[in-house]
Amino acid sequence: MKREETFFTKPVNLYYMLLGSTLALSLLGLIMVFSASSIYSLGSRGTTYGIVLRQFIFLLISLPMAWVLSRLSLRQWKVIARFGVSVSVFLLLIVQVIGKSVNGNHNWISLGFVDIQPSELAKFLMILWAGYMLAKRERSGAIQSNVVALIGPAFLLCMILVMAGRDLGTASVFAFILAGLLWVSGLRLGVFGIGLAAGFAALAVLILTSPYRVQRFAVFLNPFAEDQYKLYGWQPAHSLLGLASGGLFGVGLGASRQKWGNLAEAHTDFIFAVIGEELGLFGTLATLLLLALLLFSIFKLALRASDPMVRYVSAGFGCWIAIQTILNIGSAISVLPVVGVTLPLVSYGGSALIATYMGIGFVLGAARRDPVIYKGLQETGIKWLR
Repeated sequence: MKREETFFTKPVNLYYMLLGSTLALSLLGLIMVFSASSIYSLGSRGTTYGIVLRQFIFLLISLPMAWVLSRLSLRQWKVIARFGVSVSVFLLLIVQVIGKSVNGNHNWISLGFVDIQPSELAKFLMILWAGYMLAKRERSGAIQSNVVALIGPAFLLCMILVMAGRDLGTASVFAFILAGLLWVSGLRLGVFGIGLAAGFAALAVLILTSPYRVQRFAVFLNPFAEDQYKLYGWQPAHSLLGLASGGLFGVGLGASRQKWGNLAEAHTDFIFAVIGEELGLFGTLATLLLLALLLFSIFKLALRASDPMVRYVSAGFGCWIAIQTILNIGSAISVLPVVGVTLPLVSYGGSALIATYMGIGFVLGAARRDPVIYKGLQETGIKWLR
């Protein structure tokens, strides 16, 4: 008996969901970055438009770039993928030599007019390289080979270089991307469990050996504690205050009170709190729905892929978006310690936006190479979709 086709099971709609959720989140991000950054931008740059204009320029760069990347053939992607590790390690080493520190993390390079974060590009390149290596292993028939030894050391090297800049949040994202890739590669559950336990043990050591991280970890469950509220509890406490004061429909766009100096990094790490305060429960649920549609379309397209590299890279990119979403929103609602990662496509950050759109370009290209989806796109008669 043939199953009835629904909106979510029709292949071409996965393309529209990916494209639509990406553009909607980008537009939401642009609006909320303007609102969340206006006070900070006025004080640091003399104009309320300083930060949002940069985000707009980065978006203007990202959109055509993603369109071009979606037109690359799989053969061209494989050529790029071969150099993923070497370019990533080079970028992370350069940061250690000429980088600058921002909020205690030495992971930025100043170009004068803008600061860039090479680790964002390294995330995408490492996923691309790992997907290429895992696909090569699958095609050779060496399914029982040690997949941890295949891609683990390169990821570990990147994590060490990131940790050299004291950026535990970004290192954690690399670790979870690796875990996601190992899981979809079919790693045995027992080995995966041992690796996961080792990873959490290493994380515990990194936390316990840094008084600053210990305080952040200890305070997140009760940021209003009397001895911590004005110290490490300040950010999560005011994030919760913002979310709590939003109600059902918020206090109104631009009317956030927490962004007036109370909530540091309101346009980056804590933009979800500003969304909750200004747009209320409706705004936060809409944001979560868009992120869910984005992840659903990415993983469904990964499952449809006939080429193993496309499957691995798309799944790895989905894991990246998923873990950053969890870490960012978890910090904002104080169920996780503050780790300082952005909300994909929504938070301010040019490097993060460009790297995310590179991943979107890859997955859109994978969808276009799907014969069923491409046929559906042809039927629309819209040339730029094809």
